[in-house]
Amino acid sequence: MPADALRSPEIRFFTLRDEYGTLLGCGALKRLAQDHGEIKSMRTADKALGRGVGSAVLDHLVATARALGMTRLSLETGNSQTFAAANRLYQREGFERCGPFGGYRSTDFTTFYTREI
Repeated sequence: MPADALRSPEIRFFTLRDEYGTLLGCGALKRLAQDHGEIKSMRTADKALGRGVGSAVLDHLVATARALGMTRLSLETGNSQTFAAANRLYQREGFERCGPFGGYRSTDFTTFYTREI
């Protein structure tokens, strides 16, 4: 997601930092409809991999979506080995595969997930 897209009023962007202010991870939530949101641009810093940062960011995004009245979250991610940990996280957290949503198109390189919250 380009940085200038974060200025959109339907986007909420969050970072997770350690006690020294070091960036560990980030994620964004985009409202697609009154009851439907999209998890956008989740990232974990290389030095923070395997420390639960992705789970913590995802938990915060889900809680924020609920607080905003959303009842469903969806996301698009890659399906190569680079995205294996992310796919495991989403599946572990109850996201199920689905078709494209919100203007996305299916490609050989994408996977779509959705979950009631």
